[in-house]
Amino acid sequence: MAETLKTLETRRSCRSYKPELIEEEKLQAIIKAGTYAATGMGKQAPIIIAVTNKELRDKLSVMNAAVMGANMDPFYGAPELLIVLANKAVPTYLYDGSLVMGNLMNAAADLGVASCWIHRAKEEFESEEGKAILASLGIEGDYEGIGHLVLGYANGPENAPAPRKEDYVYYIR
Repeated sequence: MAETLKTLETRRSCRSYKPELIEEEKLQAIIKAGTYAATGMGKQAPIIIAVTNKELRDKLSVMNAAVMGANMDPFYGAPELLIVLANKAVPTYLYDGSLVMGNLMNAAADLGVASCWIHRAKEEFESEEGKAILASLGIEGDYEGIGHLVLGYANGPENAPAPRKEDYVYYIR
């Protein structure tokens, strides 16, 4: 089987991480894969924010937990994350950002880095606190949070894949 197909079949979401950061070369390779995701008419609506700063990571975790209405770390202890936002002025922004998230997850898996897509980025970056973070980074425009991809090394074995449902595919031949 081709390596790409093997990665697609074996990638799993991780919900428990070791505290160490991943190597910079791996982080850059994962980010690069995200920048090569397909986008509608090549407009490249998404942006990626790489967070390796523990203070900001922890602040975002608290913000995300508040949106969820929980008192826990919704990032599962992952030491770093990539945030994907997309420019709402581009009609395909949501799909484009989702494709970036998929590329990031699959690239991470290919490099032996565990990941998990965490939702609620939309609500986080619609808040005044979220808008202030973007402004502090010099990010201007009408961006919607698509998701966070938490990254790190798994603190335990991967889960087995769930069986694929029988009515997943319909053929018209």
